[in-house]
Amino acid sequence: MILLDTNALIWLAEGTSGLGPKALRAIEEQRERRMSAMVAWELAMLVDKRRIALESPLEIWLDQAMRTYQIVEVPVTGAIGRDAGGLQGNIHGDPCDRIMIATARVLGCPLVTSDRAILRYAATGHLKAIDARQ
Repeated sequence: MILLDTNALIWLAEGTSGLGPKALRAIEEQRERRMSAMVAWELAMLVDKRRIALESPLEIWLDQAMRTYQIVEVPVTGAIGRDAGGLQGNIHGDPCDRIMIATARVLGCPLVTSDRAILRYAATGHLKAIDARQ
């Protein structure tokens, strides 16, 4: 199983060169691909703030990406919320990133992300992560 962060999903779905070969191989080799429900929220915020432009309306784009790459959405459960609220070590306070981290930890799978703070947090042993750029 593998969990995709927002940037990893965008790069995968858009076919851009943002994903590195190691990350792309890891995604392709996994039959169980997941994304946090928070990815949909983050995408909506990015579209609303005009920080990204999608080829189609968000709902259609996301549905197509999930079907094409067989990605299953993971809801934010109580276990994920508790873990996100109690993360130990040096991690920033961004609630969305904390939920992504907690989701990967609860699922026991690596998180594919380009977020440097999350990758540094993973390097300290708090979660498994794959650098989306590698």
